[in-house]
Amino acid sequence: MIPASLTSIRTLDQATILQFLDLGQSIKSNPSAYQGALKGKTILQFFVENSTRTRMSFESATRKLGGTSIAFVSGTSSLSKGETLLDTIRTIQQNGIDAIVMRHSSSGSPELIAKTTKISVINAGDGSHEHPTQALLDAFTMAEKWGLHFKQTNPFAKKTILILGDTLHSRVARSNIHLLTRLGARVFVSGPSTLTIKNFELFPKVEWVAFPDKILGEVDAVMALRIQLERQAQGLIPSKEEYRHFWGLTSERAKKLRNGACVLHPGPMNRGVEVDPEVADSPQSLVLKQVENGVYVRMAVLSKLLGGLES
Repeated sequence: MIPASLTSIRTLDQATILQFLDLGQSIKSNPSAYQGALKGKTILQFFVENSTRTRMSFESATRKLGGTSIAFVSGTSSLSKGETLLDTIRTIQQNGIDAIVMRHSSSGSPELIAKTTKISVINAGDGSHEHPTQALLDAFTMAEKWGLHFKQTNPFAKKTILILGDTLHSRVARSNIHLLTRLGARVFVSGPSTLTIKNFELFPKVEWVAFPDKILGEVDAVMALRIQLERQAQGLIPSKEEYRHFWGLTSERAKKLRNGACVLHPGPMNRGVEVDPEVADSPQSLVLKQVENGVYVRMAVLSKLLGGLES
């Protein structure tokens, strides 16, 4: 069943995830067929944290579906005057907004708004909690690379994915873990112990390896994560150089990947730290494909939530 809002991957069943992804494939194959799906709908891009890829992707998706996209500027809003988030959203609701694409530094804020208002809310990243559409586009991009189709029950059942880096602060990692394990993949995480998720009981199907070299030859994809210095109260790694030495996806490490294995990164990349430039720009890299496919996947999400479209 398609929810009224998309605030978390964790709450979606496998069938719903596959519906989003399958519609994304249909839209990519014939985008003009969907250009009126959001006619008469107004989408507010409510970003109170910096964003380039996600915000532009949602804006493009809205326009391609025939909807109206409005940008929210937090610095000139009543939030800067002390108004609460909930009061701001309730005021916005009275202006005929149909949906809010929301990025906020507070984990759980999109879910709060979805529960306390009648507006459809799409979580574009909340603190260190989740980033649902990023996980959807990552799965879409890998499936496209491998020729997988979402009519299958478990399209990732024979795939192994390594999530490499700062999983402690990464909302991308959490959403991907929920999604990939639900689609049948085997998921490993690796990174410094100080930057590794602590509550593994919430992710019982995930396997941890201290250093990536142990597993690189067995994986079908490596998802490198950005070191999120802005979310750290204190330095949790001795230096960027040491991080690269032990956990960076260097040119030498990339050579250990099996034929056909791919490299992903949600961006923005710290080149030469998480991923060497030669790897980021290599045929193995799907980084730019992730950006491209993000528009189609977000078109699918908006269509499902607001347009009632089927694949």
